[in-house]
Amino acid sequence: MEVIYGVNPLREALISGGEGVTRIVVARGRSESSISEIRTLAKQRGIPVEIRERSFLDDLAGHASHQGVLGVCTAYRYQDLDAVIANRHPSCPYDLVLILDGILDPHNLGALIRSAHCFGANGIILPERRAASVTGTVIKTSAGAARHIPIARVANLARALDELKTKGFWIFGADARADQSVSDPDYQGAVGLVMGGESKGLRPLIRKKCDDLISIPMLGKIDSLNVSVSGGIILHEIRRKNCPLSFTT
Repeated sequence: MEVIYGVNPLREALISGGEGVTRIVVARGRSESSISEIRTLAKQRGIPVEIRERSFLDDLAGHASHQGVLGVCTAYRYQDLDAVIANRHPSCPYDLVLILDGILDPHNLGALIRSAHCFGANGIILPERRAASVTGTVIKTSAGAARHIPIARVANLARALDELKTKGFWIFGADARADQSVSDPDYQGAVGLVMGGESKGLRPLIRKKCDDLISIPMLGKIDSLNVSVSGGIILHEIRRKNCPLSFTT
């Protein structure tokens, strides 16, 4: 069982079809318009709604900030690598896949999923071991984006990179020590972007699998950015170069 908590993540899950949501629990006394919208969406999808005391929701959400509403659902359903590749954004002529090498913080994972979705990535690839998985916290931090973008979980990340290469992907690894600026490549064609873990960055084997390493030039006295911030900057630059962004897309 997983729990989606918070108004926006739950609304996004229902708007996208409510797949896996088995019931919705609302804290007694919550009746404002945002809750009414959730109840209407739940009714349309045949999902039962329960009214319970707030303490019951506290227990289900692990005392996280649930905003008085949550959805109980089956475990997150991961996709396979082919489904991720097939999910090209209709407004972009090229593929873009985000590969995460050992992101441990669920808040960083959620933020990266949100950025990947907002910048039109096909999907995301995670390793099965030594990495955060998609949980209620991740879904909430992603603002519901985790329900709109396919995420694959693979047993061997290096092998997944090899498979992407056989399908024509050029693999860029984000590395603070790289001499090449993020703005240098043209990023034309199918692109895989690898972001390393919070403490150690890219693992040596994964770094060797990358075709190019890129970094973000900085002026401050701190030599690195949070991985989710770095990911957002690089994803934006890739899309700006190979698929010009506009407010109509």
